[in-house]
Amino acid sequence: MAVIDDVRSLGSELERSYEVYVRGRLKFRVKQIVYVAFSLDERVMGFGFPKEERAGLVASAPNTFHLPSESDMRFSWVHADLAALDPREARELVVDAWRMVVPQKVSRAYDLIHPHGPG
Repeated sequence: MAVIDDVRSLGSELERSYEVYVRGRLKFRVKQIVYVAFSLDERVMGFGFPKEERAGLVASAPNTFHLPSESDMRFSWVHADLAALDPREARELVVDAWRMVVPQKVSRAYDLIHPHGPG
């Protein structure tokens, strides 16, 4: 079972990333692009995910993953129930979402430092 503290440190550890609070909700950004956001109750993590792959992700684990609201379907975004994720999986989802918003050279540099993924 993952909780927000399992991934919170990534908000400032990942290059070019920082955390902000918007209307009481924790979000991770690179510049002005939000790549991870948590619900007010910190039970749901929204994260960037390729549009063309999100239906498959949701179908693979419908008790864990769900699509965003209709108004947010235009974004490359998926929601996950944090309690249904293990901490390592939650960290991997954050790093993968971060990869979508940083240059490839930044992502590759992360891989050199963390060859086995996020700890």
